[in-house]
Amino acid sequence: MTTNTMKKPLLWAPGDWNALFGFGTNILVNLLVLTGLLRFVLKMPDTLVFGRILPATGLMLCLSTFYYAWLAYRLSKQTGRSDVCALPSGISVPHMFVVTFVVMLPIAATTGDPVKGWEAGLTWVFVQSFVLMIGGFIGPVVRKITPRAALLGALAGVSLTFISMRPALQMLMTPVIGVTCFAIILASWFGGVRYFKGIPAGLVAIAVGTAIAWISTASGHDMAGLSSAGFIKSFSNFGFSIPIPAIGHVFSGFQYLGVILVTAIPFGIYDLVEALDNVESAAAAGDNYPTTRVLTADGVVSLIGCLMGNPFINAVYIGHPGWKAMGGRIGYSAGTGVLVIVLSWFGIISVMSALIPLVAISPILLYIGMLIGAQAFQETPKLHAPAIVVALIPNIAAWAKNQIDSALGAAGTSATAIGFDKLSDASVLYQGLTILGSGAILGGLILGALTALIIDRNFMKAAAFAFAGAILTFFGFMHSEAIGINQTPMVAMSYLMVGAVLVGCAKFAETSESAPSIEPMEMAGHVEVSA
Repeated sequence: MTTNTMKKPLLWAPGDWNALFGFGTNILVNLLVLTGLLRFVLKMPDTLVFGRILPATGLMLCLSTFYYAWLAYRLSKQTGRSDVCALPSGISVPHMFVVTFVVMLPIAATTGDPVKGWEAGLTWVFVQSFVLMIGGFIGPVVRKITPRAALLGALAGVSLTFISMRPALQMLMTPVIGVTCFAIILASWFGGVRYFKGIPAGLVAIAVGTAIAWISTASGHDMAGLSSAGFIKSFSNFGFSIPIPAIGHVFSGFQYLGVILVTAIPFGIYDLVEALDNVESAAAAGDNYPTTRVLTADGVVSLIGCLMGNPFINAVYIGHPGWKAMGGRIGYSAGTGVLVIVLSWFGIISVMSALIPLVAISPILLYIGMLIGAQAFQETPKLHAPAIVVALIPNIAAWAKNQIDSALGAAGTSATAIGFDKLSDASVLYQGLTILGSGAILGGLILGALTALIIDRNFMKAAAFAFAGAILTFFGFMHSEAIGINQTPMVAMSYLMVGAVLVGCAKFAETSESAPSIEPMEMAGHVEVSA
């Protein structure tokens, strides 16, 4: 590799224009998705979205991109190299959906007040920020002792249910737009198709979907609910809005701490692992950034953002080698920060949201869910596939319970009012869904780790996870709808019994010397499986 040297780092290189266009488009798409989630899923008023949340989000993103530009400048100055590329950063996309669908939406629906959901989201980020800041010390330990199948499997469960299902349904409800945009994205991001002048596939999909939507509106079919009146009204959000401290709202959300902790802590740990991986990726591309500084910066920037009203976490993005290969250096990161401030502080996102149909963005969300789900199987040993499936199940249960609760709530009733026995007679095991789906992230992680370690025949370590599961269950962090003492005693007892069985296996059981198999097994007689 040829290394270019210079006396003083350049703040802007020609390649920064290419990186700014690509990375800026990525950030823009994320802001549009975020705005759609806030307005149409959480039903938050525009005054809150455009007057409080987006200005705070813009501030956080600006601080993040400026910091990583400074870090790149510092590295370039220390090494004398002119090819140093800043780390890309922005809103953590998986966590954007998690905090929306797992934290804010249930609380907003239960209370009937979207502001309460916003406050819970702020508290969620507050907790995660400290996990990130102290995680430089514990993250590597958690990563070392927990099988990857468990970490990625639990995340895949969220991606399959709370991230993928809603956009998939929306696409098929408006298939002319949704499925067409999905094909454009698949052709590029999976099929390698390059569009005109290298325009990003996400931007092409949004442009095509928007064109179809407005043509349908003009012809009187109105596929996506767009209107010229709504577009004109969106200009009313033009103006200059700066972030306003929201410290009181942050602490108001602490009343939902029990719901928040069961997701904030494990996802904070996932953020640590992801950041470590991305810093390692940048090092492989020739740019060695200090891990502690990166992790601390994500935590501090996210904390500032939430205290100003932003309910989304900041993260270092994957893709540093790609932006570097494109010619990105220092300036593209700082330039993106300026772009974000202009979009979020002056109300421009409002106009773009009224111009672009949500269904044109839905395929991007489904793609993200597909990637996260596929990663669990691609980045883990083949033998651990059953562990991933087990880790998925608690989130499926949580999603199913949420669908039942929403449907019954819309009908003006509840599972309690109908009666669990009647639901059971109709093959709806509501109590089972409640127990299995409560604390689904931690539940999936524990069950996935148990299964993976048993497959590896590491019975003592599996027993340790079983005992950890008993403790977490006893205090209500999993298999319970509220944190407390002795919430689901029988489930906690079952984990203790599992641990005892595994200790017995470690000390007394004999195992075959051959590797475990995941081939189809015989059940109830001879079964043949043919292609």
